[in-house]
Amino acid sequence: MRNQAQQTVHPSRHRKVLVAAMAVGALTTGVLAPSAAFAAPKPDTVQQGLDALVRDDGIVGTLANVEKGHGRARDYTAGVGDLATGAKVPVDGQVRMGSNTKTFTAVVVLQLVGEGKIGLDAPVETYLPGLVRGDGIDGRNITVRQLLQHTSGLPEYLRGDASFHYYEPRDLLDNALRFKADFAPGDRFNYSNTNYLVAGLIVQRVTGRPLATEIDRRIVKPVGLRHTYFPTPGDTTIREPHPKGYYRETPDAPLRDVTETDPSFGWAAGQMISTNSDLNHFFSALLHGGLLPPAQLAEMKKTVPAEAVGPGAAYGLGLVSRPLPCGGGLYWGHGGSFPGYETRGGVTEDGSAAANIAVTSRPTDKAALRHVENVVEAALCR
Repeated sequence: MRNQAQQTVHPSRHRKVLVAAMAVGALTTGVLAPSAAFAAPKPDTVQQGLDALVRDDGIVGTLANVEKGHGRARDYTAGVGDLATGAKVPVDGQVRMGSNTKTFTAVVVLQLVGEGKIGLDAPVETYLPGLVRGDGIDGRNITVRQLLQHTSGLPEYLRGDASFHYYEPRDLLDNALRFKADFAPGDRFNYSNTNYLVAGLIVQRVTGRPLATEIDRRIVKPVGLRHTYFPTPGDTTIREPHPKGYYRETPDAPLRDVTETDPSFGWAAGQMISTNSDLNHFFSALLHGGLLPPAQLAEMKKTVPAEAVGPGAAYGLGLVSRPLPCGGGLYWGHGGSFPGYETRGGVTEDGSAAANIAVTSRPTDKAALRHVENVVEAALCR
């Protein structure tokens, strides 16, 4: 494990960093590093897109993995991995994957549904009696499905005071329950990390084991995700080679190295670490039926409109669909934000292609974030 200097972040700035990073919603010439034989057309639109993110959008470093059936894959990088040393972005390096964690949590819940241990349309109260209560909030009226689909009305827990120290999940829930419900359960879609916080607590109550243990034994090990893990309490590092992550509060503010961070504020909604290739393998296994029985995978793909996530987006149960601009249907994935890192990716409906891209400084405007998504779509359409 490589340790980096612990970053000192002024507490008054913590909340802005956390809220911006967990919402769903951004030097040098590019370096190309093939991981397998893969004859790309010229010019390579993926490399061009990553170079443009660095050159035009001010992204510090970018890295991508693109798979095109039959095990053919290619890795890409652009920019720098460390502003202080000028080191290159490590090929397929680890990143904090943010809200992609939600898909892992949803898969565990749906596996338990398939085992008859959780009812998808059962109330939260069944599993967490008396716990989910507040102003307009009642666990007797919120279903597990509504948690996974962000239609519960639960308010966001990343409000008020928050900082980069260790949080117990119950502390995060208590913070959410200080606020009034956003709307009545089932009324509409509204992305709230609190939904997955509660879903993670249900997993722990039903299984009697930590969420991290369940994700590891049910997903990480069976799929063979060798570079994916749920950080243990107090672990602020990223274990394997990785680009440093940077954050700026405003477009004119200086970049700050926020690589080493206590990620517990993300927990079931955003705590995990992975690589682009592992995320491609995970989503491919999921969409190909390798993690869920057909009935539960079908439920996962039942969506509601979610334009707040992106143009044409729809949200299932921890899974997002988006239209391919080149035609050919939809692609499925999630995406994630965490201080210092942004990830976007997906797998085509027919399973013919998978692409995942990470950037190491959050885009400062929606246009730049859309440019990241454009590169993903170009890779899938190619």
